[in-house]
Amino acid sequence: MPRDSTATKARLLDAAFTEFAAYGIAGARVDRIAEAAAANKRLIYAYFGNKEQLFDEVLRRAMTAGAESVPFDVDDLPGYAGAIFDHLVTRPDLMRLRLWKLLERPSATGLEPDTFQHKTAEVAQAQQRGSLARAMGPEDLLTMVLAAAQAWFWAAEGGDMEGVGRPWSPERLAEHRAAVVEAARRLSEPQTARP
Repeated sequence: MPRDSTATKARLLDAAFTEFAAYGIAGARVDRIAEAAAANKRLIYAYFGNKEQLFDEVLRRAMTAGAESVPFDVDDLPGYAGAIFDHLVTRPDLMRLRLWKLLERPSATGLEPDTFQHKTAEVAQAQQRGSLARAMGPEDLLTMVLAAAQAWFWAAEGGDMEGVGRPWSPERLAEHRAAVVEAARRLSEPQTARP
């Protein structure tokens, strides 16, 4: 009976995610990935090519799973930012993987190329309807909302000494989330005419 390569590929990708999130591309070891996946090291090369191609597939898979876990809602960008924040609280390894991507493989895209364009097209339509702020272009608005959702994970050490080296308290976590949602609201809410 032939082996099911799907299960082996999934184990390799899961092990590679853990390895890349912890060590980046340069520090990741194919031997450790294979051992953690209980697979032969040669299968990594057979299924994925080289280590960079494996990283690209891990990143694409993680970004796709994240996008599916947090549905985009152009009519509630503050809620969308809050949902991204919640997702990242439960998956801090995603931010580490993205940081390694930025440091070591900035050309890797992660999401399908049209995903961001599709979302910005929705933002542009909402801006034309007047339901979103028009102070910046749709790409910039969406980027700023995404940045607000991720801000505490990028800058927590500099701005939140309580969080260094230990988890945030439930109260501080709620404050961070409220700040993310408020920032996204202020960025996206259309300005009313002033008297």
